[in-house]
Amino acid sequence: MVEYLGDDILAWAALSDIGNKVFVLLIAYMLAMSWFYKSHRLTSRSNTEKIKQLLLSMVKEPINLVIISAILLLSFGVNLESMPIFLSDAILMMKNMMTPLVLLFIGIAVVFKWAQLRMIASLLTFRAGFVFLLSGVFVLLVPMPNEAAILLAVVFPQSAVSFWPFAHMSAVRSMEIGNKDLESNPTFDLELGINVLAISMPFSTLLILGVFTSGSYFTNPHHILLFGGLMLCVSVIPKIFQYIKGTDFGIVAFPDKKLKDSPTD
Repeated sequence: MVEYLGDDILAWAALSDIGNKVFVLLIAYMLAMSWFYKSHRLTSRSNTEKIKQLLLSMVKEPINLVIISAILLLSFGVNLESMPIFLSDAILMMKNMMTPLVLLFIGIAVVFKWAQLRMIASLLTFRAGFVFLLSGVFVLLVPMPNEAAILLAVVFPQSAVSFWPFAHMSAVRSMEIGNKDLESNPTFDLELGINVLAISMPFSTLLILGVFTSGSYFTNPHHILLFGGLMLCVSVIPKIFQYIKGTDFGIVAFPDKKLKDSPTD
């Protein structure tokens, strides 16, 4: 955002991300817990207990602890400039290490399987195409002040999938560990989740860079809609051919007809 659109558009993106944060932090967590209770047919807790558990889990998250600490320090007038140099430099170095650490974790934990890789790539392509269509309709109907705002509306929804739902999935798995009945039927497939993260990050990065480096092509809503439609076709057509290839048209067309040929025929 900063490299191609500048700091002002980055601020717009940060404000737009508030709704996403509410969803991944609150709604996604409640959804994960609801699936956990339904999957294992457990008695659901009261809404008060759910809210308390949600608040405790959010406070325990390292990123939220950093945010809370920063708000407290700023409320007392303490910022990076007022801190000792060794402390402010250490904080900046830790900040710069966050993304590499996340990428290292994903790289170490990921286990690729070809069938799963194809499924995830198809799903991400379908998601990207659908979102391009939404962005095209939005740009077509809503007046935009400049080209930078149009590009923001195009690339912002193409962000990689969030790490937070995977954190909620891991929290659910930690609740299942130690109970044989729960471990034998886990609520979430963490291997699939980490693979989705691993593929989504480079996929979205390349897609966003492609939009930014294409000049003013994606400032035209009709171009956005066309590209979104093409991506949907790319993701759906292989599934259609796969369905056609695996369908026995003789049985589908004539379900009541007795086949006289051998089962192989």
